[in-house]
Amino acid sequence: MLDLSIIIVSWNVEKLLRDCLASIFQNQDNLELEVFVSDNLSSDGTAKMVTTEFPQVKYLQNESNLGFTKGNNRAFKQATGKYVLFLNPDTVIKPAALSKMIAFLEKQADCGGLGPRLLNPDSSLQLSCRAFPTIETQLYNTLFLDAIFTKTKLFGKYMMSWWQHNELREVDQPMGAALLVRKELLDKIGAFDETIIFWYDEVDLCYRIKQAGWKIYFLPEAEIIHYGGQAFGQWKGLRQSLRGAYIWRQSRNYFFKKHYGFWQVPILMFLDVLQAGIILALLYAIIKTIIFLLQTIV
Repeated sequence: MLDLSIIIVSWNVEKLLRDCLASIFQNQDNLELEVFVSDNLSSDGTAKMVTTEFPQVKYLQNESNLGFTKGNNRAFKQATGKYVLFLNPDTVIKPAALSKMIAFLEKQADCGGLGPRLLNPDSSLQLSCRAFPTIETQLYNTLFLDAIFTKTKLFGKYMMSWWQHNELREVDQPMGAALLVRKELLDKIGAFDETIIFWYDEVDLCYRIKQAGWKIYFLPEAEIIHYGGQAFGQWKGLRQSLRGAYIWRQSRNYFFKKHYGFWQVPILMFLDVLQAGIILALLYAIIKTIIFLLQTIV
């Protein structure tokens, strides 16, 4: 059995994917691994780049844009590694990161999943751990309390913005940009829930890992650079932005209904309306203030 299967779902990020793949093989160390690229019908030369520059990669060209969950699951069905790393294409593996993560899982018998320390391109810290979302944390978000009081454990609970991500600890959910999981565990509980297209996909997976009695850890010694949002950055214009917001809310509502009960969904919808009202009220107040100031000047 191989040590590691790395699965990357890609869509029109050829240059970033090239750097990602190069960093994997440059920092493979002594690990026996396989790498899958599940490509969601990219049109930017990704296919040629992968097949010519990285012939050792198992390239899967999907016939359509399957989304994140289906794209990952297609590759997972072929994975043979003892561990599976779901990795975003806009990442760069730093030296020894892969071997450190595998070594930790080898010695930590209760660890079902693991997240590394993510860094921004300038090497600054990227907050990458979350608590599982609840109605409470959604309320803080609605009232913008999580954005105002980021350093408090109460209002910064969901984003864990009060914590410096500088120590080994058990967490609820590491960011899905780099999530390492035992394959034997995924074989039992399943990989990604394909009802979710993207967003909340890793939240659901981590929740099921915890439900199955396993722990999830954050390992700061393993570092990976994450550019963040590169695929979604291609969604331009009002229509695409609205579509993204709709899919995000659908995924969130599905997660709450699946794990907490349908009765919470109407509360979430009320909070969405409340937040929209707050934003509109603030915009109205700003416009009125500007008009008043202009009239005063004139």
